[in-house]
Amino acid sequence: MVAVILDCDPGHDDALAILLAAADPSLDLLAITTVAGNQTLDKCTLNARRVCTVAGITGVPIAAGADRPLRRPRRVAAHIHGESGLDGPAFGEPTVGVSDEPAVELMRGLLLDRPEPVTLVPTGPLTNIATLLDRYPEVREGIAEIVLMGGSTGRGNTSPYAEFNIAVDPEAAEIVFGSGLDVTMVGLNATHQALVTPDVVARIRAVGTDVADVCADLMTFYAAAYERVYGLPGPPLHDPMAVARVIDRSVVGCVPAPVRVETAGTYTSGATAVDLHHVTGEPDNALVAVDVDVRRYFDLVVEAVTRVGLTQR
Repeated sequence: MVAVILDCDPGHDDALAILLAAADPSLDLLAITTVAGNQTLDKCTLNARRVCTVAGITGVPIAAGADRPLRRPRRVAAHIHGESGLDGPAFGEPTVGVSDEPAVELMRGLLLDRPEPVTLVPTGPLTNIATLLDRYPEVREGIAEIVLMGGSTGRGNTSPYAEFNIAVDPEAAEIVFGSGLDVTMVGLNATHQALVTPDVVARIRAVGTDVADVCADLMTFYAAAYERVYGLPGPPLHDPMAVARVIDRSVVGCVPAPVRVETAGTYTSGATAVDLHHVTGEPDNALVAVDVDVRRYFDLVVEAVTRVGLTQR
Protein backbone atom coordinates (compact mmCIF):
# COMPACT_ATOMS: atom_id res chain seq x y z
CA MET A 1 0.00 0.00 0.00
CA VAL A 2 1.05 3.57 -0.68
CA ALA A 3 0.86 5.82 2.37
CA VAL A 4 -0.66 9.19 1.46
CA ILE A 5 -1.62 12.47 3.07
CA LEU A 6 -4.41 14.33 1.25
CA ASP A 7 -4.17 18.12 1.55
CA CYS A 8 -7.40 19.63 0.24
CA ASP A 9 -9.92 22.48 0.23
CA PRO A 10 -13.36 20.78 -0.15
CA GLY A 11 -14.86 21.70 -2.71
CA HIS A 12 -17.04 19.32 -4.75
CA ASP A 13 -14.19 17.61 -6.56
CA ASP A 14 -12.14 17.42 -3.33
CA ALA A 15 -15.04 15.52 -1.78
CA LEU A 16 -14.66 12.73 -4.33
CA ALA A 17 -10.88 12.88 -3.91
CA ILE A 18 -11.40 12.13 -0.22
CA LEU A 19 -13.61 9.14 -1.05
CA LEU A 20 -11.14 7.79 -3.60
CA ALA A 21 -8.17 8.17 -1.25
CA ALA A 22 -10.04 6.53 1.62
CA ALA A 23 -11.65 3.69 -0.30
CA ASP A 24 -9.06 2.44 -2.77
CA PRO A 25 -7.37 -0.67 -1.35
CA SER A 26 -3.96 0.31 -2.73
CA LEU A 27 -3.77 3.44 -0.55
CA ASP A 28 -3.25 3.98 3.16
CA LEU A 29 -4.77 7.38 3.92
CA LEU A 30 -2.84 8.68 6.92
CA ALA A 31 -4.50 12.08 7.28
CA ILE A 32 -6.65 14.72 5.63
CA THR A 33 -5.37 18.27 6.00
CA THR A 34 -7.29 21.35 4.94
CA VAL A 35 -6.33 24.71 3.49
CA ALA A 36 -8.25 27.83 2.55
CA GLY A 37 -9.07 27.77 -1.14
CA ASN A 38 -12.45 26.92 -2.59
CA GLN A 39 -13.88 28.43 0.58
CA THR A 40 -12.55 29.75 3.88
CA LEU A 41 -10.52 27.41 6.06
CA ASP A 42 -13.36 26.92 8.55
CA LYS A 43 -15.78 25.95 5.79
CA CYS A 44 -13.28 23.66 4.04
CA THR A 45 -12.50 21.89 7.32
CA LEU A 46 -16.20 21.50 8.10
CA ASN A 47 -16.72 20.09 4.61
CA ALA A 48 -13.98 17.49 5.10
CA ARG A 49 -15.73 16.44 8.32
CA ARG A 50 -19.08 16.32 6.51
CA VAL A 51 -17.73 14.09 3.74
CA CYS A 52 -16.07 11.72 6.20
CA THR A 53 -19.23 11.56 8.29
CA VAL A 54 -21.48 10.76 5.32
CA ALA A 55 -19.02 8.16 4.03
CA GLY A 56 -18.32 6.57 7.40
CA ILE A 57 -14.61 7.40 7.20
CA THR A 58 -13.27 7.21 10.74
CA GLY A 59 -9.79 6.79 12.13
CA VAL A 60 -8.30 9.26 9.64
CA PRO A 61 -7.31 12.49 11.41
CA ILE A 62 -8.49 15.78 9.92
CA ALA A 63 -6.31 18.81 10.66
CA ALA A 64 -6.83 22.44 9.71
CA GLY A 65 -3.99 24.33 8.06
CA ALA A 66 -3.41 27.75 6.54
CA ASP A 67 -6.32 30.18 6.52
CA ARG A 68 -4.76 32.41 3.85
CA PRO A 69 -1.97 32.40 1.25
CA LEU A 70 1.64 33.09 2.19
CA ARG A 71 1.66 36.71 1.02
CA ARG A 72 -1.63 37.49 -0.70
CA PRO A 73 -5.21 38.24 0.33
CA ARG A 74 -7.48 35.23 0.62
CA ARG A 75 -9.76 34.44 -2.32
CA VAL A 76 -12.45 31.77 -2.65
CA ALA A 77 -14.45 30.13 -5.45
CA ALA A 78 -18.01 30.59 -4.21
CA HIS A 79 -19.15 31.10 -7.82
CA ILE A 80 -18.37 27.42 -8.44
CA HIS A 81 -18.72 25.71 -5.05
CA GLY A 82 -21.34 27.91 -3.39
CA GLU A 83 -21.34 29.74 -0.08
CA SER A 84 -20.75 26.55 1.91
CA GLY A 85 -18.12 25.20 -0.47
CA LEU A 86 -20.26 22.06 -0.84
CA ASP A 87 -23.60 23.43 -1.95
CA GLY A 88 -26.14 20.93 -3.25
CA PRO A 89 -26.89 18.17 -0.74
CA ALA A 90 -28.30 18.77 2.74
CA PHE A 91 -25.68 17.77 5.31
CA GLY A 92 -26.41 17.04 8.94
CA GLU A 93 -24.11 17.87 11.82
CA PRO A 94 -20.82 16.02 11.33
CA THR A 95 -19.84 13.41 13.86
CA VAL A 96 -16.22 13.17 12.70
CA GLY A 97 -14.06 15.60 14.64
CA VAL A 98 -11.01 17.70 13.87
CA SER A 99 -7.55 17.35 15.38
CA ASP A 100 -6.24 19.91 17.85
CA GLU A 101 -2.89 19.65 16.08
CA PRO A 102 -2.35 22.09 13.19
CA ALA A 103 -2.03 20.54 9.74
CA VAL A 104 1.66 21.28 9.22
CA GLU A 105 2.58 19.88 12.64
CA LEU A 106 0.51 16.75 12.00
CA MET A 107 2.19 16.23 8.62
CA ARG A 108 5.63 16.71 10.15
CA GLY A 109 4.96 14.06 12.79
CA LEU A 110 3.67 11.55 10.27
CA LEU A 111 6.58 12.10 7.89
CA LEU A 112 9.21 11.72 10.60
CA ASP A 113 7.59 8.74 12.32
CA ARG A 114 6.90 6.54 9.29
CA PRO A 115 9.56 3.99 8.33
CA GLU A 116 8.78 4.45 4.63
CA PRO A 117 8.37 7.73 2.71
CA VAL A 118 4.86 9.15 2.32
CA THR A 119 3.22 10.58 -0.82
CA LEU A 120 1.68 14.03 -0.43
CA VAL A 121 -1.39 14.70 -2.56
CA PRO A 122 -2.32 18.40 -2.49
CA THR A 123 -5.56 19.24 -4.30
CA GLY A 124 -5.89 22.85 -3.16
CA PRO A 125 -3.57 25.84 -2.91
CA LEU A 126 -0.06 24.75 -1.92
CA THR A 127 0.22 26.93 1.19
CA ASN A 128 0.40 24.05 3.67
CA ILE A 129 2.97 22.12 1.65
CA ALA A 130 5.20 25.15 1.12
CA THR A 131 5.01 26.01 4.81
CA LEU A 132 5.92 22.43 5.74
CA LEU A 133 8.97 22.42 3.47
CA ASP A 134 10.12 25.84 4.63
CA ARG A 135 9.57 25.32 8.35
CA TYR A 136 10.70 21.71 8.65
CA PRO A 137 13.34 20.87 6.01
CA GLU A 138 14.09 17.65 7.90
CA VAL A 139 10.86 16.11 6.56
CA ARG A 140 12.13 16.02 2.98
CA GLU A 141 13.55 12.51 3.32
CA GLY A 142 10.14 11.31 4.46
CA ILE A 143 8.40 12.50 1.28
CA ALA A 144 8.26 9.93 -1.53
CA GLU A 145 6.72 12.38 -3.99
CA ILE A 146 4.24 15.23 -4.30
CA VAL A 147 1.38 14.59 -6.72
CA LEU A 148 -0.63 17.79 -6.98
CA MET A 149 -3.71 18.97 -8.79
CA GLY A 150 -3.03 22.41 -10.16
CA GLY A 151 -1.63 24.39 -13.02
CA SER A 152 -2.03 23.94 -16.75
CA THR A 153 0.11 23.49 -19.84
CA GLY A 154 -2.14 25.99 -21.62
CA ARG A 155 -5.04 28.16 -20.61
CA GLY A 156 -6.25 28.81 -17.07
CA ASN A 157 -9.62 28.91 -15.37
CA THR A 158 -9.08 31.87 -13.03
CA SER A 159 -7.21 34.16 -15.41
CA PRO A 160 -6.30 33.57 -19.06
CA TYR A 161 -3.27 31.51 -18.01
CA ALA A 162 -3.65 30.69 -14.31
CA GLU A 163 -5.42 27.72 -12.73
CA PHE A 164 -7.20 28.43 -9.42
CA ASN A 165 -5.03 26.46 -6.98
CA ILE A 166 -1.83 28.03 -8.26
CA ALA A 167 -3.36 31.49 -8.72
CA VAL A 168 -4.47 31.61 -5.08
CA ASP A 169 -0.90 31.19 -3.79
CA PRO A 170 1.74 31.40 -6.54
CA GLU A 171 4.54 31.96 -4.02
CA ALA A 172 3.70 28.65 -2.34
CA ALA A 173 3.61 26.89 -5.71
CA GLU A 174 7.00 28.37 -6.59
CA ILE A 175 8.45 26.84 -3.41
CA VAL A 176 6.98 23.41 -4.15
CA PHE A 177 8.08 23.27 -7.80
CA GLY A 178 11.50 24.56 -6.82
CA SER A 179 11.91 22.11 -3.93
CA GLY A 180 13.95 19.53 -5.80
CA LEU A 181 11.51 16.83 -4.68
CA ASP A 182 9.70 14.51 -7.09
CA VAL A 183 6.69 16.60 -8.17
CA THR A 184 3.89 15.55 -10.51
CA MET A 185 1.54 18.23 -11.83
CA VAL A 186 -1.98 17.13 -12.81
CA GLY A 187 -3.31 20.26 -14.47
CA LEU A 188 -6.31 21.52 -16.37
CA ASN A 189 -5.03 20.14 -19.68
CA ALA A 190 -5.48 16.67 -18.16
CA THR A 191 -8.56 17.15 -15.97
CA HIS A 192 -10.55 18.75 -18.78
CA GLN A 193 -10.34 15.43 -20.59
CA ALA A 194 -12.62 13.89 -17.94
CA LEU A 195 -15.95 15.70 -17.77
CA VAL A 196 -18.71 14.60 -15.40
CA THR A 197 -21.44 14.14 -17.97
CA PRO A 198 -25.02 13.14 -17.08
CA ASP A 199 -24.03 9.53 -17.84
CA VAL A 200 -21.31 9.67 -15.17
CA VAL A 201 -23.75 11.15 -12.63
CA ALA A 202 -26.20 8.36 -13.47
CA ARG A 203 -23.49 5.73 -12.88
CA ILE A 204 -22.78 7.22 -9.46
CA ARG A 205 -26.45 7.42 -8.47
CA ALA A 206 -27.03 3.85 -9.68
CA VAL A 207 -24.72 2.62 -6.90
CA GLY A 208 -27.84 3.04 -4.79
CA THR A 209 -26.41 4.05 -1.42
CA ASP A 210 -26.86 7.19 0.65
CA VAL A 211 -23.29 8.27 -0.02
CA ALA A 212 -23.79 7.72 -3.76
CA ASP A 213 -26.86 9.97 -3.68
CA VAL A 214 -24.84 12.67 -1.92
CA CYS A 215 -22.08 12.38 -4.53
CA ALA A 216 -24.59 12.56 -7.38
CA ASP A 217 -26.21 15.64 -5.83
CA LEU A 218 -22.78 17.25 -5.44
CA MET A 219 -21.95 16.59 -9.08
CA THR A 220 -25.34 17.92 -10.21
CA PHE A 221 -24.76 21.25 -8.45
CA TYR A 222 -21.16 21.35 -9.69
CA ALA A 223 -22.27 20.69 -13.27
CA ALA A 224 -24.80 23.52 -13.17
CA ALA A 225 -22.12 25.92 -11.90
CA TYR A 226 -19.68 24.93 -14.65
CA GLU A 227 -22.31 25.27 -17.35
CA ARG A 228 -23.28 28.71 -16.04
CA VAL A 229 -19.71 30.03 -15.65
CA TYR A 230 -17.78 28.24 -18.41
CA GLY A 231 -20.45 26.89 -20.74
CA LEU A 232 -19.15 23.33 -20.44
CA PRO A 233 -21.44 20.31 -20.91
CA GLY A 234 -20.04 18.79 -17.72
CA PRO A 235 -17.57 19.84 -15.02
CA PRO A 236 -14.01 18.53 -15.10
CA LEU A 237 -13.41 16.20 -12.17
CA HIS A 238 -10.12 17.79 -11.19
CA ASP A 239 -8.94 16.66 -7.78
CA PRO A 240 -9.50 12.90 -7.76
CA MET A 241 -7.23 12.69 -10.81
CA ALA A 242 -4.19 13.39 -8.63
CA VAL A 243 -5.26 10.52 -6.36
CA ALA A 244 -5.84 8.30 -9.41
CA ARG A 245 -2.30 8.98 -10.60
CA VAL A 246 -0.99 7.59 -7.29
CA ILE A 247 -3.25 4.54 -7.50
CA ASP A 248 -2.44 3.60 -11.10
CA ARG A 249 0.24 5.34 -13.13
CA SER A 250 -1.34 4.09 -16.36
CA VAL A 251 -4.51 6.13 -15.78
CA VAL A 252 -2.71 9.47 -16.01
CA GLY A 253 0.21 9.57 -18.45
CA CYS A 254 2.95 12.10 -17.73
CA VAL A 255 6.05 13.54 -19.38
CA PRO A 256 9.02 15.28 -17.73
CA ALA A 257 9.30 19.02 -18.20
CA PRO A 258 10.60 22.21 -16.63
CA VAL A 259 7.78 24.02 -14.82
CA ARG A 260 8.10 27.57 -13.54
CA VAL A 261 5.46 29.58 -11.69
CA GLU A 262 4.78 33.21 -12.56
CA THR A 263 4.42 35.28 -9.38
CA ALA A 264 3.98 38.64 -11.13
CA GLY A 265 2.26 40.03 -14.18
CA THR A 266 -1.09 41.65 -14.77
CA TYR A 267 -2.34 38.74 -16.89
CA THR A 268 0.08 35.94 -16.00
CA SER A 269 0.37 35.88 -12.20
CA GLY A 270 -0.21 32.30 -11.09
CA ALA A 271 0.48 30.81 -14.51
CA THR A 272 2.52 27.63 -14.78
CA ALA A 273 5.05 27.99 -17.58
CA VAL A 274 5.47 24.39 -18.76
CA ASP A 275 8.28 23.88 -21.26
CA LEU A 276 6.99 20.74 -22.95
CA HIS A 277 9.34 21.16 -25.92
CA HIS A 278 12.41 21.98 -23.81
CA VAL A 279 13.13 25.19 -25.67
CA THR A 280 14.51 27.00 -22.62
CA GLY A 281 17.24 24.49 -21.87
CA GLU A 282 16.21 24.48 -18.20
CA PRO A 283 16.28 21.17 -16.32
CA ASP A 284 13.13 19.14 -15.78
CA ASN A 285 11.67 19.63 -12.31
CA ALA A 286 8.32 17.88 -12.65
CA LEU A 287 6.30 15.20 -14.35
CA VAL A 288 3.38 16.81 -16.16
CA ALA A 289 0.11 15.00 -16.86
CA VAL A 290 -0.83 14.96 -20.54
CA ASP A 291 -2.96 11.84 -21.20
CA VAL A 292 -5.90 10.34 -19.30
CA ASP A 293 -7.59 6.96 -19.59
CA VAL A 294 -11.00 8.51 -18.98
CA ARG A 295 -12.95 5.25 -18.77
CA ARG A 296 -10.55 3.76 -16.22
CA TYR A 297 -10.53 7.02 -14.27
CA PHE A 298 -14.28 7.11 -13.81
CA ASP A 299 -14.27 3.37 -13.06
CA LEU A 300 -11.94 4.10 -10.12
CA VAL A 301 -14.23 6.86 -8.87
CA VAL A 302 -17.41 4.76 -9.11
CA GLU A 303 -15.67 1.78 -7.50
CA ALA A 304 -14.63 4.01 -4.60
CA VAL A 305 -18.15 5.35 -4.11
CA THR A 306 -19.40 1.76 -4.14
CA ARG A 307 -16.86 0.58 -1.54
CA VAL A 308 -17.54 3.51 0.77
CA GLY A 309 -21.29 3.00 0.46
CA LEU A 310 -21.00 -0.68 1.39
CA THR A 311 -18.80 0.18 4.37
CA GLN A 312 -21.36 2.77 5.42
CA ARG A 313 -24.10 0.16 5.43
